[in-house]
Amino acid sequence: MSTADDDEPAQGVRRSGLAAAARDRRVWLILAVVAALLVCCCSAAVGVVLSLSAGFLDAR
Repeated sequence: MSTADDDEPAQGVRRSGLAAAARDRRVWLILAVVAALLVCCCSAAVGVVLSLSAGFLDAR
């Protein structure tokens, strides 16, 4: 039976950089901010296109 923590890799086994990054909350925070910005920008662009197509905005 091993007494190693779950966070520590077993001897001789290297922990993957991707697995380490996935456990880091800062990575998830950055991904959430990027996703929120992407959703906001895309929804604004779609709104402008719909407004132009409906004639609410005058494209000059």
